[in-house]
Amino acid sequence: MITVTKMDAPCGARIEGVDLSAPLAKDDLAAIRKAWMDHHVLAFPDQKLDNDDLVRVAEYFGPIGDDPFLKPIDGHERIAAIHRLADETGRIFADNWHSDWSFMTVPPSGTMLYGKIIPEEGGDTLFSNQHLAWEEMPPEMKERFENLTAVHSAGGAYSREGAYAEKNFKGAMRFNISDEANKRETHPVIRPHPETGKKGIFGGSYLVDLDGMEEARAKELLKELVRWQGREEFVYRHKWEPDMLVLWDNRSVLHKATGGYEGKERLLHRLTIADDPAYY
Repeated sequence: MITVTKMDAPCGARIEGVDLSAPLAKDDLAAIRKAWMDHHVLAFPDQKLDNDDLVRVAEYFGPIGDDPFLKPIDGHERIAAIHRLADETGRIFADNWHSDWSFMTVPPSGTMLYGKIIPEEGGDTLFSNQHLAWEEMPPEMKERFENLTAVHSAGGAYSREGAYAEKNFKGAMRFNISDEANKRETHPVIRPHPETGKKGIFGGSYLVDLDGMEEARAKELLKELVRWQGREEFVYRHKWEPDMLVLWDNRSVLHKATGGYEGKERLLHRLTIADDPAYY
């Protein structure tokens, strides 16, 4: 029987009593999806999954999404690796608050990560509940942000001059660096969740401008927003275990990576789940 145990945190739940290596019954899938909507981040411990299992599980929640700037692993075009070797000393990949691929016209609804090689210490992933961040925002701040439109772009990360271009980043991660990353897309800063209707803040580090606003004022407001989004009272610190699958809702949370495992290898397999274009 599936059990859903809420984390002692602003978001997140631990899901037990289910074997994801076997097909899911309809009732079990419904319970998991409800938990996903309720808690935004789900952790499934002790799951022995191969790559085909990962694809099957992701497809319970929607079509597999595109990873435009991450190359797939050898032998499987739908899965990317989040990989850091033991001897790497440079920047940690994805170490700032973001919602995966928010620069796309239709950003992914969710992301799945599966722990393959997990150090005993460090490598936690932080999640920030953006529904709670909106609910707790002071009224005068809500007035400043509620009707703004954000401009999103991957140029700072994946363009030829970006943070992950070869001249700026050395490591095991495999990127598709391209000028396509400089394209810009707009989304409301505050928007209702397309499935639950619950309002939240949408966008993290890919949010580069505010549409129709003078540049200096836009930068000032974006700095204010970023400081608010990552406040401690909105954050769940997730500690990984080997063979753990984590599924989160990109429409509800921001996330970022942390270090603390210097001298140790870390490997996770990653898939995104495409959202319904009708929502956009």
